[in-house]
Amino acid sequence: MATRLVECIPNFSEGRRPEVVAEIVGAITAVEGVILLDQSSDADHNRSVVTFVGPPEAVEAAAFAGIAKAAELINLDEHQGAHPRIGAADVVPFVPISGVEIADCVEIARRVGKRVGEELAIAVYLYEKAATRPERENLAKVRQGEYELWKEEIGKNPEREPDFGPAKPNPAGATVIGARSPLIAYNVYLNTGDVTIAEKIGKAVRHLSGGLRFVKGLGLLVDGKAQVSMNLTNYKRTPVYRVVEMIRREAARYGASITHSELIGLIPQQALLDAAAWYLQLDDFDMDQVLENRIQAAQGGDKAGPQVDDSFLDALASGTPTPGGGSAAAYSAAMGAGLAAMVARLTVNKKKYKDIEEEMFAVIESADGLRADLTAMVDKDAQAYLEVMAAFKLPKGSEEEQAARAKAVQQATLGAAEVPLDTARKAVEVMRLALTVASKGNPNAVTDGATAAALAQASLSAAGMNVRINLTTLEDKQTAGKMLQELDSLDKEAAGLGEKVAAAAKERGGF
Repeated sequence: MATRLVECIPNFSEGRRPEVVAEIVGAITAVEGVILLDQSSDADHNRSVVTFVGPPEAVEAAAFAGIAKAAELINLDEHQGAHPRIGAADVVPFVPISGVEIADCVEIARRVGKRVGEELAIAVYLYEKAATRPERENLAKVRQGEYELWKEEIGKNPEREPDFGPAKPNPAGATVIGARSPLIAYNVYLNTGDVTIAEKIGKAVRHLSGGLRFVKGLGLLVDGKAQVSMNLTNYKRTPVYRVVEMIRREAARYGASITHSELIGLIPQQALLDAAAWYLQLDDFDMDQVLENRIQAAQGGDKAGPQVDDSFLDALASGTPTPGGGSAAAYSAAMGAGLAAMVARLTVNKKKYKDIEEEMFAVIESADGLRADLTAMVDKDAQAYLEVMAAFKLPKGSEEEQAARAKAVQQATLGAAEVPLDTARKAVEVMRLALTVASKGNPNAVTDGATAAALAQASLSAAGMNVRINLTTLEDKQTAGKMLQELDSLDKEAAGLGEKVAAAAKERGGF
């Protein structure tokens, strides 16, 4: 299975105090699993860009750490710079690299945004693919008027209402968090100090003003030279060479020319190869002609599709008593939770399901939590059984030992009933989520939602048997009665949920 990697490229409003930037970078890299790929600072922009990559969980934690450190060290009331900004941690995008989709990055953006709002009391706006409003997809619109206007309007203008966090001014400003495809931050310098020429070219090339699609640009004066500063948001649809050639032609209109260009952060290899092929006029160029690509192909890459781990199934099939039916019940419900999350993820970030997007994100959050809990319960159930066996093996030579042994057996037996009962509770929670996605989610995945319910219902049945058999030897009949009563209630609810899921699948699936 491909390694799950997410890239994060936070932009911080500090480029003149290296010691501050170092502390922010240190907070990020202190998180285990994070790899720092690049960092660059610009004194004129008074801005630093940090690029790091890692597993989703590590990147999520590192992004929060960087935002927290920036809020501690940067005061926007004292900040000046050429680049537009609204916050200390100004913009924090998450980008899928391998083994993850853009929807996964949207979830990360929402979780980080919620945490920043709640724990740091910073207003957070979601943008690009994570945007909750169409007008917030464009970063420029979110950041319009920069920190100064935001500070005046927050709490007064409804359009400034944040997605997370308080609607009140903060010296750390606001943070814009989102998910997007790989972006190329690219600046072109001209042989003139006339910034109005760069401003006219920036207006000509940017899509918002009628220029090239997937190009955001503006003109700046940097080190006495006119600069066209750009973000290329989709280099496959609008390649770098096309942007450069348009700037070259526009500059010629004003008697100017390009002197050099620069990258801020990293660039995908494909973008450079596309530019090389275009300028060299390699019309029949094939990626297999790149030496390194041919070597990698010969050595073999990641196999396509998910790789099944048979270790748990092998353990089930072994001649040992653990893992047993209770563990299998938890695993079944965990698979159901995974399917419920899958259907929800196939529903979000699609215009036709925009009205239920918040509900689907709530399903994803709940389903992921249940899946983690149920996966952990696979081992908990096995451990509960081993504790019963250990209790029966306690010495029983004396009356005291017999009493201690009997007490330990009863405690372990109660534990062996409580674990599958908890599995049963969570299985019904999974069924509730399954009903939501089966009845409201993407209809193309309605049978996946129904399968989630079927797996959870099977889990409930299996867990219930484990509860009941353990309660037969429990001497505390009052406790046993309450547990059996709860189990009966869960069975009844599950039966109703199962019928509703089946009806939704039949209606929406057309079978």
